[in-house]
Amino acid sequence: MQAPIDKKIEKILEKHGDIRIDNYYWLNDRENPEVIDYLTKENEYTAEILKSTEGLQAKLFDEMKARIKEDDSSVPYKLNGFWYLTEFQKGKEYPIYKRRKEDLSSADEIMFDVNKMAEGHSYYQLGGLSVSENNQLVSFGVDNVSRRIYTIQIKDLSTGEILADKIENTTGGSVWAADNKTLFYTRKDETLRAFQIWKHILGTSQEADTLVFEETDDTFNAFVYKSKSKKYIIIGSSSSVSDEFRYIPSNQPDAEFKIFQERERDLEYSIEHFGDSFYIQTNKDDAFNYKLMKTSVEKTAQENWEEVIPHREETFIEGFEIFKNYLVIEERTNGLIQLNIKAWDKSADYFLPFNEETYTANVGTNPDFDTDILRYSYTSLTTPSSVIDFNMNDKSFEIKKEQVVIGDFDKSNYVSERIWAEARDGELVPISIVRRKDTVLSEKTPLLLYAYGSYGYTIEPYFSSIRLSLLDRGVVYAIAHIRGGQYLGREWYDEGKMLEKKNTFFDFIDAAKHLIKENYTSSQHLYAMGGSAGGLLMGAVINYEPTLFNGVIAQVPFVDVVTTMLDDTIPLTTGEYDEWGNPNEKEYYDYIKSYSPYDNAEAKAYPNLMVTTGLHDSQVQYWEPAKWVAKLREMKTDDNILILETNMETGHGGASGRFESLKEDAKEDAFLFMLEGITE
Repeated sequence: MQAPIDKKIEKILEKHGDIRIDNYYWLNDRENPEVIDYLTKENEYTAEILKSTEGLQAKLFDEMKARIKEDDSSVPYKLNGFWYLTEFQKGKEYPIYKRRKEDLSSADEIMFDVNKMAEGHSYYQLGGLSVSENNQLVSFGVDNVSRRIYTIQIKDLSTGEILADKIENTTGGSVWAADNKTLFYTRKDETLRAFQIWKHILGTSQEADTLVFEETDDTFNAFVYKSKSKKYIIIGSSSSVSDEFRYIPSNQPDAEFKIFQERERDLEYSIEHFGDSFYIQTNKDDAFNYKLMKTSVEKTAQENWEEVIPHREETFIEGFEIFKNYLVIEERTNGLIQLNIKAWDKSADYFLPFNEETYTANVGTNPDFDTDILRYSYTSLTTPSSVIDFNMNDKSFEIKKEQVVIGDFDKSNYVSERIWAEARDGELVPISIVRRKDTVLSEKTPLLLYAYGSYGYTIEPYFSSIRLSLLDRGVVYAIAHIRGGQYLGREWYDEGKMLEKKNTFFDFIDAAKHLIKENYTSSQHLYAMGGSAGGLLMGAVINYEPTLFNGVIAQVPFVDVVTTMLDDTIPLTTGEYDEWGNPNEKEYYDYIKSYSPYDNAEAKAYPNLMVTTGLHDSQVQYWEPAKWVAKLREMKTDDNILILETNMETGHGGASGRFESLKEDAKEDAFLFMLEGITE
């Protein structure tokens, strides 16, 4: 079967006197039947190329699914007199949300059976559950298109009735005031930016709702939440480099929101309430790795902030959790998470012990102030995820749940390590690696290198039962903790964005070359994978080093960076100026254009390439990967595989449901195995 040949319609794009020709701009129209026809033909071509792997895909799907405990439930947590838990039942795709009054032995109260709610929908996402303080009502958001646009509704938990209230075009989340009838929520604009906070009164129409805050700066996003103390409704407004908060007492929903601290360029802060103080995580006074401060609830401007935890150049504060007797700091040193527990009366100050070479730990769900039990999670590349309750008084542990892996999984069969690769500018880039113990490392060993590298988001070294299908077939899996993420602190992020974005790409390339140098693999058996901004990474890397990898999987890739960042009518634009730079300014235009994968596709050999997207993607529009593949088909000089898979029913996150998405994982693995000649 011949690859689809896409038609070309010349589109001239001009900025700063520079002219770009985009022959595939016409694909930017999901309502055009010709566009749908092209995407369908690409899917048919992909199916034909992968036809020989269909049996393997089915086998992979079955084994991935077989490792998952189908009848499973979350660890219950207690909030306001009820224990809340989420349950999965055998053979069903979606969760069931339950609660039990006062005691775990009480009868189940079914809040939502998402399996029933999702019937008749090819995509269904329930989110934003928020229970009123009197425990009688729950608000929830539903997205059945996969554009991350939710409709909020309200359920009466005493009768099971879904009330008539219906709130459209929201983020899905909402917050109840203390009166149990006032609901605050966030609306999105036409670019899907969260920009307004509205107030809804139970039993009224959305048309009667009151606008309480509008974010007019299109580089900021707005949100609303309730403090852990339940005493305040807080509106936040954030950009990449600046924050601003407003608040009212939760028992005064009609009060006027008061500014906590006015926004300033490069002043970042977040707030939480405890006792007579607000606690503030901030970069104030050049604290680039953040520090913790506090201030009186009566005097919140920054001149009143007092230091609680000072800034440390070697330690990045990820977050904090407040209890009545303890303060818990989640911090990262040398890339590894540590949980620092401090008693308010200064009688205790210690760290939880973690012993593996590479791991991740996180503070879990802790909604209750009045407890000395800290709930946290722990996992590593070889250790399934555990939820642990830790008594901060006597330092005893109780493992509430460890992820069950069905079958013959034995963690002792696997080994993980962390190595460091020297980047071209002398920085050392950490790489977390996992493999089977019996996998022999040589130039013939297949290795999959994964990374993201943007927005300060860290890809943690976590356990994945899905990944076992790779490891058990002799594939080594590695995560490159490259700049643009925050694995080594805030500076690690700052050195991988804006006019230093290329450090992200070069770190990944240099990590890959280090793995080859250290005889983990060779270019003939080296593979790369990344999604979204990590898909941009994939596109840039294969332009710089087209022969470094045998195959690349680019998931929902952000590859047409210049055109997208110049179009402020679509998502992922104005709010991203502090990440990529604003190409309306020539310096940033030139720099972005110099690495944008779509603009730099050229006549040369490229590696085998699998590209995925979703027709309804709200973050990276489907036409970016579609245009990129079309241009690569036109330009590339090799006979390597190039396929585009468009899920016509989903968006950025792929399929909904816990098993349906495994088919996508199986297909990607099968692509890699096909290139390696692995058939079983």
